Amino acid sequence: MARTILTRIAAATAILALLAPQIGGAASYSNGSKNNTFDVTMKIIADCTIAANALDFGQSQGVLATAVNVNTALQITCTNTTPYNVGLNAGSGTGSTDASRVMSGTGANTSTVNFNLNMTAGGGNWGNTQGTDTKSGTGSGVVQNLTVYGVVPAQATPQPDTYKSTITATVYF
Repeated sequence: MARTILTRIAAATAILALLAPQIGGAASYSNGSKNNTFDVTMKIIADCTIAANALDFGQSQGVLATAVNVNTALQITCTNTTPYNVGLNAGSGTGSTDASRVMSGTGANTSTVNFNLNMTAGGGNWGNTQGTDTKSGTGSGVVQNLTVYGVVPAQATPQPDTYKSTITATVYF
């Protein structure tokens, strides 16, 4: 009986020794080794993204006897060293141009409110013609904030309504 138990223990030990490399033990090989290399690659291309925040001249304006000045920000992110230009179109107001923007009334109201978008406070008009009235920069790989300065100049006050224009901001690169 003792001999049978010893035989079984010896057999189990031999089986475990054979299975150890497959069970999690590290195999050791003595016939040599070979190796090779491989490349890990990625190509970065010139690219930019743009995000825009709303520009609100206020929700309780009365008579437009004095200028209303507000600003907002555009977030430009371009790959490092990528040159870019940012343009602002005329907007969706009826009869708007880059140089003479208007917000339109709603419904049957055909009145408009004149406004300007400038590159600096009190500065030049921000339009959409590259090299003429766009804002340029060079990407750094991280977000760059550009301020848009909005002005509603003093003007004859139209009828009460909500006035709106949708501006498209474009980054050219």
